[in-house]
Amino acid sequence: MIKKILIAEKIHKNIVGLFGSNDISVDYLPDINRNELLSVIGNYNILIIRSAVKADEELIAHGKNLELIGRAGTGVDNIDVDAAKRKGIKVMNTPGCNTISAAEHTISLLLSMCRQIPQANYSLKTGKWDRKSFNGTELFGKTFGIIGLGKIGREVAFRAKSFGMNLVGFDPVMADETASELGIKFLSLEKIYPIADFISLHVPLNDETKNLLSKDIFYKCKKGVRIVNCARGGLINEADLLEALNDGQVAGAAIDVFENEPVTDYTLINHPNVVATPHLGASTNEAQEKVAIQLGNQIIDWINGRE
Repeated sequence: MIKKILIAEKIHKNIVGLFGSNDISVDYLPDINRNELLSVIGNYNILIIRSAVKADEELIAHGKNLELIGRAGTGVDNIDVDAAKRKGIKVMNTPGCNTISAAEHTISLLLSMCRQIPQANYSLKTGKWDRKSFNGTELFGKTFGIIGLGKIGREVAFRAKSFGMNLVGFDPVMADETASELGIKFLSLEKIYPIADFISLHVPLNDETKNLLSKDIFYKCKKGVRIVNCARGGLINEADLLEALNDGQVAGAAIDVFENEPVTDYTLINHPNVVATPHLGASTNEAQEKVAIQLGNQIIDWINGRE
């Protein structure tokens, strides 16, 4: 049976070429809206998305011929995996392709926050030569708490180590010995919070990690802690973070992901001590090419029974 594929988000077009070279036709509709998607999804066997499209129970119910949902990226929290399983729909993702991009973006935000680069850049572009308002903070000698020591967390640690930071970390799976080999002192979360000058999150979003950083935790942290999140929106309680920023318990935050995307409430983003980007962790040419090729090859293998 010939499989019908719909790509419903903007994905590197090398995936289209890959399918074409294997005599597989695909409809590339990156600007399709929700209502249009619901009306046509029943015509397709395979749906390919990134993070904007929500493959929820409603969409899956409309996909009467769906057999596979491919996520061009790592996290699958925009897919109702349980609903897919109930209908026998396979869910595929591409872990690892965006590791370097996400790690580099984490460090970029960390440095931008510490040196107030976005604020200084904006000030200069408005015609001001203000050298007094943007005193920064060095990374050297500071304690960096990395929560989640998977592929991205480890790449972040490798880069942070080059700045002379003291690395402490936690992961529910990794052994102490492995962390030590990476130059990371393995500690419990309760021991990381009071000593870390910086905390960076690199864990998936699930029932256990939702609101991982909330009011109670912020006030267990060292006063003046700075937070980085390039992992998933929902890991941080945004209202509690805003409160902690306003009273100085948290000195700064660098955020790439948000509980609701696209963002509609800009109160947190507009805080003077917040540096924010619109979910750009995987947005490099290299990462998007790798994601597209890996997902395309996985789907081709599945179609040909080579999974």
